[in-house]
Amino acid sequence: MLGSRFRRSGFTLVELLVVIAIIGVMVGLLLPAVQAAREAARRMSCGNNVKQLGLGLHNYHAAFNRLPMQAGGTFDGGRGGDNSNHGWLSYLVGILPFVEQQALWERISAPLSVNRVNAVRAIPFPSMGPVPWHEDYQPWLTQVPGYRCPSDPVQPTRTQVAFTNYAACTGDAIFEQQHGGMTEQGQSIGDGVWGEAAQERWARGSFRARRFTGFRDILDGTSNTIMCGEMSVGTQDFETATTVLNGDNASAERPPSSWRGPAFVDPLRPRFWLPTANVDRNANHGRGRRWPDGRPQYTTFTTITPPNSINVSRWEGHWAIGTAASRHQGGAHILMADGATKFITDSIDAGNQDFVPYGRAPNEMPGLPSAYGLWGALGTRSAKETPDMSQL
Repeated sequence: MLGSRFRRSGFTLVELLVVIAIIGVMVGLLLPAVQAAREAARRMSCGNNVKQLGLGLHNYHAAFNRLPMQAGGTFDGGRGGDNSNHGWLSYLVGILPFVEQQALWERISAPLSVNRVNAVRAIPFPSMGPVPWHEDYQPWLTQVPGYRCPSDPVQPTRTQVAFTNYAACTGDAIFEQQHGGMTEQGQSIGDGVWGEAAQERWARGSFRARRFTGFRDILDGTSNTIMCGEMSVGTQDFETATTVLNGDNASAERPPSSWRGPAFVDPLRPRFWLPTANVDRNANHGRGRRWPDGRPQYTTFTTITPPNSINVSRWEGHWAIGTAASRHQGGAHILMADGATKFITDSIDAGNQDFVPYGRAPNEMPGLPSAYGLWGALGTRSAKETPDMSQL
């Protein structure tokens, strides 16, 4: 009896296992909530990036009474090579001083004799830099934090041009919109089909390549017109929202729905191209993989196909159907021309996906309202549409 008073108490093995099982269940319940909270924070941070982008664009407009040029910069004076950027800089270069990147802007706007390879060049880079795909020009390799969405995990190497997740909206037309009817020498093309004057009627978005636009051009109202939006940085995993499908010479005459056919999209995984599809396999040619590059597949999107859908280009640097996209669940952020930030879902009304994009459809009229539903209407700046904003 005396010995029983001093018997040590403790947990049995069964009790210990039950406690461990309960802890495991609690951890299993908490982890998804923690992950969701982290993504909510990242999404909020991304929305703030978009808002800051809007402030930068509005401050730029206040300073110059126009928006920065998409596909602008310095034109080739006949010397070729690194003597200019050939008029291919994105709008993201122009707004650098207005998004707290004055130091980087000064490095670009003044001649720079230092490059990534040799420390000092015999011939300095020109003011405003060389072509935006030049991988020896250090400013192009500099990652601007505010140009990246924290939910997008893709990162450049130290020898690649840095990335961006925020693109300019060029509306619901594509035909020859990549150069705006101007050559790399800054000369107007007089062709009656794809020249500068002929292409003006198809420049239906807030931005037009190699031409300045401003808020006065947005006749549908700045609160009804998209200015910029998210895109996911391109990968090489054949995902339709990030990987660009190469079209052909006649592909501008095909409707968006044709690219979703069994010859291109994997029927078992409709978010991916088939392995046999003719996608651009160059690691540098994905969406958003060159932040200073103003060509369509790098820093523009269209309001033709809904967010997180498909990307199709005639070839690298040419016209493109570019989707808005993000790593957030169910949609992507967009920036309205009045500075408002909205989250647009993948299910937004995108109208008639059997309609050939503007500029090539037979007997079409450039003044028609967008065929691509509410999404298309939000992308046009002067089609006299009245989109129902309550659906957003």
